[in-house]
Amino acid sequence: MDTTLIAAMVAASVSVTGWAVNHVLTQRAERHRQKHQTQLAHIESQLERLYGPLFFLLHEGTSSFQDFCATLGRHHVFAEGGEISPEDLEAWLFWVDNDFMPRNTAIQELLASNAHLIEGSRMPDSYIRFIDHHNSWRVSHLRWKEEGVPYIWRAKQNWPVSFERDVISTYEELKKRQAELSGILTGGQ
Repeated sequence: MDTTLIAAMVAASVSVTGWAVNHVLTQRAERHRQKHQTQLAHIESQLERLYGPLFFLLHEGTSSFQDFCATLGRHHVFAEGGEISPEDLEAWLFWVDNDFMPRNTAIQELLASNAHLIEGSRMPDSYIRFIDHHNSWRVSHLRWKEEGVPYIWRAKQNWPVSFERDVISTYEELKKRQAELSGILTGGQ
């Protein structure tokens, strides 16, 4: 065989192999980019539609409860045994109707309408405890307002402190992953 022909065949083989390798690597990089874009879009949806609003509402609620306690001049609302003075009860019921209950309803609605965005493979226990806290209190309070049925002026279940911690830690983790994925997609990493 002619050397020129052999050289041309080798050059063609190298070119085809180079193109094939480049094509495979480009396709792989594109699949990774699309995967990262999909992950980033989901995280941004979680932050925009669920965890960002939850973070805000919970922060606002903690601040509001601390303001209410400062109004009472102590760090708690109810005394041992669940007693509350008539004056404090009047203030409490005002805050319940105009601040605490509407915010809890907003949180419950966020969870209900965006349950598909909750991080993880199952509903966190603290979220379920919040739902139980809110629903038992809401119904008891509504019965008192509409039918005069007495109740203990609060939820049967205490506010789940772990709920706020779980939301905040998830929010912070999602923000961290959002920054990482944004860095990958913009070539920063």
